Amino acid sequence: MLDYNLDETQIQMVELARKIAKEKILPKRAELDESGEFPWEILKVLADAGLFGIYIPEEYGGMGFGNFENNLVVEELSKICIGVSVSFAASGLGAYPILLFGSHEQKLKYLPDIAAGKKLAAFGITESGAGSDAGSIRTTARKDGDNYIVDGVKQWITNGGEAETYSFIAKTDKSKGARGASGFIVEKGAPGFSFGKKENKLGIRASATRELVFEECAVPKENLLGKEGMGFIIAMKTFDMTRTGIAAQAVGLAQGALNEAMLYAHERKTFGKPIIAHQAVQHMLAEMATQIEASRALTYQAARYCDSGAKDMSKYSAMAKLISSETAMKVTTDAVQIFGGYGYMREYPVEKMMRDAKILTIYEGTSQIQKNVIGQFLIKECASKKVM
Repeated sequence: MLDYNLDETQIQMVELARKIAKEKILPKRAELDESGEFPWEILKVLADAGLFGIYIPEEYGGMGFGNFENNLVVEELSKICIGVSVSFAASGLGAYPILLFGSHEQKLKYLPDIAAGKKLAAFGITESGAGSDAGSIRTTARKDGDNYIVDGVKQWITNGGEAETYSFIAKTDKSKGARGASGFIVEKGAPGFSFGKKENKLGIRASATRELVFEECAVPKENLLGKEGMGFIIAMKTFDMTRTGIAAQAVGLAQGALNEAMLYAHERKTFGKPIIAHQAVQHMLAEMATQIEASRALTYQAARYCDSGAKDMSKYSAMAKLISSETAMKVTTDAVQIFGGYGYMREYPVEKMMRDAKILTIYEGTSQIQKNVIGQFLIKECASKKVM
């Protein structure tokens, strides 16, 4: 891969994550995929290594680095298993609304335990009729004295049931559409807050995906994030930061699949020579490697751009997720093709990698939604005559 001028600390983070991935995740990868068991044991290793707090300020118990450094770790874990890496990364998705919009008191209460890996976090916005169309959420929160009474169901929530701290979006004023949504924090065990069954998924099977069920759940008013009506902004600003994390998952997964395909192509022989010597296979591997490096370059730069606080970060975060997730889908499919019939068998990891890859083009906004985001920025640039 290209030299991205990582400093000594960043290199140490990468090496630590790589060591944990190879020593702790790799031996359990197939078993976790088959059983669907949540990887608590591995997450504890990541917590003990201090990796949950990379992006959280030192003031709140973290290491004080940024989105970029966190994504370096996510990429390494994803080379081996994104079922594990998403369980790690989704805690950041749940923490970012608090980090970006929480009060000092809220940050002091929740972030130190998340940074230490003592408690996982999760984020709830998706519903049965409101996935990409986040403005159509039906979960409501009505003010009642010192509480908000929440009713509704959030669907397909990563870390659902396993996390202790949940940030979520609910409608406080249905008449205002997206502008009537607000953000809240709720803790596992709150009366009226429960979980649906664990979903049986195509891929990322080690991660937990459940419904969040609110039935007359009383959420204290001090758990409101920001102000009423800021829910949609909270969600979009959170995704601006975390979509580069999905891109990092995709880059890692694609690189892992390419590594497996190259090793197999070197060992597998047909017509008296390794298949990597055949031009057709060389061309496939060349395309895979080029697409991965292009995706990595944009993902790294977009993450650094997001850390800078740039106003148009949404555009580049969406671009990184779009190209990287589509690359992961293509690369893993090609890896299976290179393995031939063996690639279709569960004894070989590329079958799992291909199943895992599909979710990357769906969660935190489908590829089509990313194109919508990018397109809206292009429209604005045309209207403001910024096109060069």
